[in-house]
Formats: sequence, structure tokens, C-alpha cells
Amino acid sequence: MSDEDITLTAGDAEAVVQPGNGGRIGSLRVAGTELLRQGDRFGCFPMVPWCGRIRDGRFRDGATVHQMPLNAPPHAIHGTVRDGAWRVARRSQDEAVLTYDLVDPWPYPGRVTQVVALTEDVLTLTMAVETYGSSFPAQIGWHPWFHRTLGGADVTLDFTPAWQEERGADHLPTGNRVEPKPGPWDDCFGMPGGVDVTLTWPGQLELNVSSREEWVVVYDEQEAAVCVEPQTGPPDGLNTLPRLVTPLEPLEAATTWRWRRL
Repeated sequence: MSDEDITLTAGDAEAVVQPGNGGRIGSLRVAGTELLRQGDRFGCFPMVPWCGRIRDGRFRDGATVHQMPLNAPPHAIHGTVRDGAWRVARRSQDEAVLTYDLVDPWPYPGRVTQVVALTEDVLTLTMAVETYGSSFPAQIGWHPWFHRTLGGADVTLDFTPAWQEERGADHLPTGNRVEPKPGPWDDCFGMPGGVDVTLTWPGQLELNVSSREEWVVVYDEQEAAVCVEPQTGPPDGLNTLPRLVTPLEPLEAATTWRWRRL
């Protein structure tokens, strides 16, 4: 296990991977410009084995109800792996492979593998969750904190979701799908053709976040940053739309960030 940061380079792009800080991407620079909000809790962290909030921190697997710590009272939020140290399986100039063994408070043994690969204009993040024994529900997602500005006008977001998950007062989806509403957002959207969101910093950079998954949470209620979070299901999805990890079928997902300078 290594707590040392790993710096990946390709062309004028540089990404810093932090195995000791939840396996997150601590920095992404393009031609010297930092795209991610800095700080121990920011950058871009993996959300596993669930994404967003679990209502009251409880989820059901068959007849068993499991209680997760309420780290966003009255709910549990964003999984457990962002709080742990990951192992470095291998690394090169432009790629790092990290693993994390699921431990308490998560009730099932399993392993998460994350691959971070950089080229001069693309960052690709891939994750897989495997079980060591019994099947269990899980989700995969990423939570990047992009700077709202890169020294000029605020970033703009361009995406065309098929629907928006209606959000209740508890910040969880009610189960109703509604027409997408204008921001500000802390909301989940459905994109059945795959996540496709373009962030444009006027005069600076255009960055496209894509994924084959059909769920994305957009959060832009903070002054400093905006978040575009591709994931394998909606918030509280362990209860409402569980995806099973089985001995024969791991849960896998990927997201690609592609940029060009303006």
C-alpha cells in the first residue's frame, strides 16, 4: 500500500492520483491550468459501493436490512471507498491501476479496481466491483469538482437529458420522472443513450464528460465549483434500482473526459 501521490503525464496534460486519499484524482492540469477544485475532500473521488444518498442509511438485500453510517445525516452518502487508502497494483507514465478491498462498514467482502489512463486530451476512468463470495447490490460513480471559472466567465453546461428525477425535500428522488428544469441543480438526470455533458469555460477550454451509463447527477449550488457525476444508478439506487455484483458478473463502469483548448 502506498500513500504517495502518482503523477501521470501525456503531452501538456498532468493528472495526480492519490491512492492514500480515497483513490481520488487530486489534480488535472491542462497546459498548466488546474481544472479541479483543490483540497482533501475535492478533486474527483470514486463513489463505491453506492452513489449519492441512501435514505436513512439503510438498504435491503433480500430479507436483510443493512445500516450504513450516517455521514450526511439523516442519510449515508457517496459510499465508503473515498475514506480509505487504495493499493497501487501497477503504474506507468500515463496510467495507474489501484485496488481497494471492501471492509466494514460495508457488509460484503469484495474488491474495487480503478484504472486511471491519461492521453494528451483524454482522461479515462474505469472501475469494477467484484465479490469474493455472496452477491450484493452496488453502484459505481465519480464525483468531480470542476472549477466554476478558469480565470474568465463562469463555465456553462450543455446536456440534453430525457428526464429529471423529481427531488423531494430530503434531496432524494421521489420516484417520479419530470421534465428537466433549469438550475441551480443538485439533481439526477436520465440520459438513456449514455451520459454526454459538455462544460465550456469561455475562451479557455471545452471538456466533454461521457459514459455508457445513463445516470448523471449535476450539482452546481456551490460558488466555487460544479460537479458532473456519471453513475450506474440514481441516488438511493441500492433500494430503488439495485445492480447485483455476482461471482460471475462484476459491476463495471467507465467515464471519459475529453477536452480541447479554445
